[in-house]
Amino acid sequence: MNYSGPTVFELGEIAALKLAVAKFVPVDTTLVGSGDDAAVIQVTDGRFVVTTDSMVENHDFRHELSSGFDLGFKAVASNVADVAAMGAKPIAIVVAMVIPGDTKQSWLEDFARGLQAACTQLAPECAIVGGDLASGSETVIVVTAHGHLAGKNPILRSGAKAGDILAVAGTLGRAACGLDLLLHEDSTLADSYPEHVEVQLRPTPPVLAGIAAADSATAMLDLSDGLSLDATRLAMASGVSLNLTGQRLFGFEAVLELAAQSLSSKSDRTYSERDWVLHGGEDHSLLATFPADQIPVGFRVIGEVLEAGSYPLMLDGVELPAKGWDSISS
Repeated sequence: MNYSGPTVFELGEIAALKLAVAKFVPVDTTLVGSGDDAAVIQVTDGRFVVTTDSMVENHDFRHELSSGFDLGFKAVASNVADVAAMGAKPIAIVVAMVIPGDTKQSWLEDFARGLQAACTQLAPECAIVGGDLASGSETVIVVTAHGHLAGKNPILRSGAKAGDILAVAGTLGRAACGLDLLLHEDSTLADSYPEHVEVQLRPTPPVLAGIAAADSATAMLDLSDGLSLDATRLAMASGVSLNLTGQRLFGFEAVLELAAQSLSSKSDRTYSERDWVLHGGEDHSLLATFPADQIPVGFRVIGEVLEAGSYPLMLDGVELPAKGWDSISS
């Protein structure tokens, strides 16, 4: 991923941002966008949701693996997933960045194109409305997203009830598989399974499914850190136990089986499609609970909600320890 031309700092902040901001498309809810001291957003509900997330170079991403476009797309995707998990519609995003002094202007513009592409594809009523740019020793990306509830109540993690059905919209394990493919010393492996690598680099959370699920979901969250870890969080917040059904996970595992075999055959470790599905993060799918007769289109049943028992999470009735991505210790 080679970027040529002048650096951002050779052009200067004002000129560099003017070129990058030109990639953004306004939407109807933006009354005042980038260029003033603050943006002004119009909502018809007196409530809105706000979420933020950071991406740090050499901890959350590597430039040699991700293009500027990839990082812009992923930064938006991870945040609109959180908004959708509340049952809200993403409407505005601000982006704060720290970049090294040798960052090329062409990289910044590619990053801006990724931001806009994610909005266009995942949340077309959402706009990039402002942000900040600063200099530092490594790249840091911080995105804050705002969502409109449109008169609906937010869907929290704490509303699951015994008797509900546990379901997921989106992929499971493919982002973790994609990361292992990218990190393997044999680069031909990543080229062999682009569909999994794509989920790691440019996840596509089911935003519309999350918004629609607000009509019936009792609890919901974004699967960013792994199914077992995030499901445990939901169970503990709701004061219930969740039981995953292994047979219902087979479909998610089947699409990863060949990649696991390929990686294992060229490594001194065994890769497991089940481990990716249960404990792999960054799919940014949505995990939700629903009354048994109100499961919306786009969600697949993977388990059930039980009265609180000895364990917050089980797989076929056996304790399933929570494992996944920890942004501090990982």
